[in-house]
Amino acid sequence: MTKKKLTYWGLTVAAAALLVVPATLMAKGSRNSGTQVIYTGDIAKKVMGYNGTTPVNITITNGKITKIEALSNKETPAYFNKAKEKVFKQYIGKTVDEGIKLKADVATGATYSSEALIKNIQMGLKQAKGHRRR
Repeated sequence: MTKKKLTYWGLTVAAAALLVVPATLMAKGSRNSGTQVIYTGDIAKKVMGYNGTTPVNITITNGKITKIEALSNKETPAYFNKAKEKVFKQYIGKTVDEGIKLKADVATGATYSSEALIKNIQMGLKQAKGHRRR
């Protein structure tokens, strides 16, 4: 091949890459476009567990609760873990509306932590519902 043909093919491949890479990135972004994460640390500042606030991140994908993550807090780990295990699984897989209507059970022996987590989740879901309407 001549140097001119090699340059032509090199430029063609480079141009094709410029077209393919953004399309791939857009496809990945569109898969995640139905996901939102609600942080309750600001909206539930006054919600207290046994030893203080219990903020969470709630991940909602395509209208369903897919993940709830407990954030830094001062609760006693053994009790808090018991509360997380009991409360979080009741919400996972529910729609936002189902989660708002849910009367979640508390973990025996970890009532304050459980109630605080439930209040955080409820406030977060109500905020998420408000954002969807806009």
